[in-house]
Amino acid sequence: MAPVRRRIRERFVRPIAEFLHLESSSGLVLMVAAVLALILANSPLRGGYEGFLHHQLSISFGGVLLDKDVHFWVNDLLMAIFFFLVGLEIKREVLVGELSSLKAAVLPIAAAIGGMVIPAATYFALNGGGTGARGWGIPMATDIAFSLGVLALLGPRVPLVLKVFLAALAIVDDLGAVLVIGLFYTNELNSMSLLAALSIVAFLGMLNALGVRNLVPFVLAGFPLWFFVYESGLHATIAGVLLAMTIPARVKLDPDQFKKRAQHALEEFDHASAESPEPTLSEKQQVALGELQRVCAHVQMPLERIENALHPWVSYAIVPLFAFCNAGLAVDAKAIGGLMEPIGLGVILGLVVGKPLGIVGMGWLAVKSGLASLPKGVGWRQLWGVGLLGGIGFTMSLFIADLAFGPGQSLLEAKLAILCASLLAGVAGYLVLLKAPRQRDKVIQT
Repeated sequence: MAPVRRRIRERFVRPIAEFLHLESSSGLVLMVAAVLALILANSPLRGGYEGFLHHQLSISFGGVLLDKDVHFWVNDLLMAIFFFLVGLEIKREVLVGELSSLKAAVLPIAAAIGGMVIPAATYFALNGGGTGARGWGIPMATDIAFSLGVLALLGPRVPLVLKVFLAALAIVDDLGAVLVIGLFYTNELNSMSLLAALSIVAFLGMLNALGVRNLVPFVLAGFPLWFFVYESGLHATIAGVLLAMTIPARVKLDPDQFKKRAQHALEEFDHASAESPEPTLSEKQQVALGELQRVCAHVQMPLERIENALHPWVSYAIVPLFAFCNAGLAVDAKAIGGLMEPIGLGVILGLVVGKPLGIVGMGWLAVKSGLASLPKGVGWRQLWGVGLLGGIGFTMSLFIADLAFGPGQSLLEAKLAILCASLLAGVAGYLVLLKAPRQRDKVIQT
């Protein structure tokens, strides 16, 4: 049984732990980028900061010239890669993760739905019919990097299962944000460009269905797909999610085949090592090692390979750059006064009050109805803490605010409210979880 348990741990638990560690540690980089942007925007260097954002960059594609500023390329092109990773995470969770089992998925899905509906309703109650009505989607989002970063500060006080629950909730939340962006923050559609984009998706889907596992054609199709989605009137970042849905997920070797071929490769390596005791690898050793690498690649989903390759780039480069380009607000008396205006209040109340109420309320209904159960070792106080951390909207909230308002006073009010609400939610969630009983205390009591 020990080898079986070890294989299960290596196959499922270790990747989840690595994912959580990567997301939580990147939260610190994200925070530094946001603080740096705020400092620059409120210092004598503000002109240089704004000059960087509006610096023009050109890309030529198929005879078409796109001449846009840095802010556009970050928000529309680089964030499409972020959404591509989000799409991969959603697909993986549905296939083999926390969302693959209906019973395990009910609680995070119910909590995420409550955490989207209640904040949006809270915001709309204050802004319905007013100039800020389009911003109802802003408080629906959860920033997974920041929220997991706060959990990481608590160390072993927080059980791994609670971190997995928050990650699953945030991924469902991201799916909701994608649907909101696609359905409600879209310009007038260009049918020909949309048809071209869907044709690319259909072609890639066909390659997937035919068993093509080589990722090169999928990667090469990425930019044309992005371009046609952009031209169609849908927000260009939706291209990332569409591309992610076509990425192959089937493995070439099952665990038994992998074990046999890997053992054979290791045996060949051992034989070659006995023949050549030199510290450098012989040709036979290199051949055996190459076979072992191929076998390892064949037992892993192509989806996982590209997800693992992208995660560091997205977490440590793209998302911090997005924060740097979007968190630079000139904070003055007028901006601070905007926190008491309907837009600012709607965002703050939606994230700090609506989020935890929605997450815990729908979670409670799912548990009391018998459709779900709390994870082992997790109590309602810990769920309240996670609900508060769900109010750290930041990255996706800033993104939706930009789509909802565009440049102007409304956007400034919304962004400052997002920063303040995320800080309040993070501190409140940390304090609640700090006072919650440890997992082992919970087990002893029960």
